[in-house]
Amino acid sequence: MARSLNRVQLIGNLTRDPELRYTPSGAAVCSFGLATNRSWTVDTGEKKEEVEFHRIVAWNKLAELCSQLLAKGRKVYLEGRIAYRKYTDKNNVEQNIVEIVIDDMLILDSKRTDGSTYEGPKVSKEPEEPKGEPKAEKAPQPEDEVQVSPEDAAASGQETMSGDEVADDIPF
Repeated sequence: MARSLNRVQLIGNLTRDPELRYTPSGAAVCSFGLATNRSWTVDTGEKKEEVEFHRIVAWNKLAELCSQLLAKGRKVYLEGRIAYRKYTDKNNVEQNIVEIVIDDMLILDSKRTDGSTYEGPKVSKEPEEPKGEPKAEKAPQPEDEVQVSPEDAAASGQETMSGDEVADDIPF
């Protein structure tokens, strides 16, 4: 069997703030733009620069993290794969989309583009509970995670769907 590879690594700056959405089944989807630059010197000594713009998509927990931690102008390293999708727009015209579906993200800067220190979103560690309400149980920690096979999920009535299946239904 022949091997194949669809892997992308990018380092660039966000062109817009991330946009977080949820699918009808509850999966988190985050999209944002990324610009990468390439510069070179031609034979005459003149410097040239080229900018490429990429459409980035993250799913599930990574989507929520991107939404919380990233902002326009931040420098990031991304890893993922190229995905090609088609959808029909409001005018019944078929549209083609090329996007990078990421599975890893590293923030490379600690400063905003204006020079101020990036502090991230204001999120309290412990959410305030309304008075008179029972206290919620602690959220599961990574060491508490339980692996659920598709057969177990089907037997319990849970819906299982891969990110690729859900991506086909979202026109953005």
